[in-house]
Amino acid sequence: MIRRVLLALSSCALMAVASMSTAQSSEYRSMLHDFEITPVAEGLEVPWSMAWLPNGDMLITERPGRLRIVRNGTLLAASVEGTPEVLHEGQGGLFDVVPHPDYASNKFVYLSFAKPVGDGSTTAVVRGKLENDRISDLETIYQADSEGRNGHYGARMAFDAEGYLFISTGDRQAPPAGDLAAHQAQDLSNHAGTIVRLHDDGRVPSDNPFIGRRDALPEIYSYGHRNPQSLAVHPVTGDVWAGEHGPQGGDELNIVAPGVNFGWPVVGFGVNYGPGRPIHALQQQAGMEGPKHYWVPSIATSGLMIYSGDLFPNWKGDIFVGGLRGQLLARVDISDDGKSAVMDESLMVGIGRVRDVRQGPEGAIYVATENKGVLKLTPNN
Repeated sequence: MIRRVLLALSSCALMAVASMSTAQSSEYRSMLHDFEITPVAEGLEVPWSMAWLPNGDMLITERPGRLRIVRNGTLLAASVEGTPEVLHEGQGGLFDVVPHPDYASNKFVYLSFAKPVGDGSTTAVVRGKLENDRISDLETIYQADSEGRNGHYGARMAFDAEGYLFISTGDRQAPPAGDLAAHQAQDLSNHAGTIVRLHDDGRVPSDNPFIGRRDALPEIYSYGHRNPQSLAVHPVTGDVWAGEHGPQGGDELNIVAPGVNFGWPVVGFGVNYGPGRPIHALQQQAGMEGPKHYWVPSIATSGLMIYSGDLFPNWKGDIFVGGLRGQLLARVDISDDGKSAVMDESLMVGIGRVRDVRQGPEGAIYVATENKGVLKLTPNN
């Protein structure tokens, strides 16, 4: 159930509470925890994603195409060798980095990026072995059939507990005009506006929802997405949560499910950029899944983490989402069954464009910002 009034009121009120901290201070207040932030890695150029290896090394992607390592608290000067060629134009570049669940034995890491294709580009994923600070044996395991302009790539990745790899692909900025039901995000014959599900080597699982349909690509798991740049698997329920950009208003949090149509651009809560003219005839429609939570106005969601650590016990089970336009970190309180949003709180308002949020091995919360680099949140006791 979407509690629109409660969520809107709580967002406004809590933004005021969060902004009590001055921009110069490293101490912040929130409803349930006071915390402080400390810099981890500075001088980065659009850090897009973060991940950790079993030895404690922290991996950071920079959108121009570099993979960096923070080792023993220090950002190494040299970037990792062997990363793929990327199209660094507009929103394009190097995106997500995810180690294989069994990285300790196979050394595989996965990178998503904007791959040049002819006069355009598409979302692609490669995997390779990361050893001795270089990547070798690079192989493409996914290349989206969704060529377009240099935007709305999606490109988030997440492994579930069974070892399946989920990859998001945006709608590639195809304009929502004319017959909305004919938009490519509603067309199962291409990957635009979808989340796909693969084996770790790129093979298609035999139980994917559209297996056997001639009008559908077998990799597709869900569709009707706009630009999902947030993806994470709930550590308790196993649900796959996705956050996606709305247009002018209407950012969404969804629980991804097999074969489900999430409605873009037929239904939604946003409007056209600039004049604010309506895009959708309806906000909900039979046969199309509504969001568990949405933001109006948009915060431009990017990165998603479901907290399971011990440093912030009152936040356990909550969802954290970065905000690009909102320049904040959003905390969404989830119901006890992990299935719906109860309320949201805006943290660190004005901190800058938050591109990613992750939980570190020790339970601290890390955020990648485009202007301050990577920051770490720890309790202020």
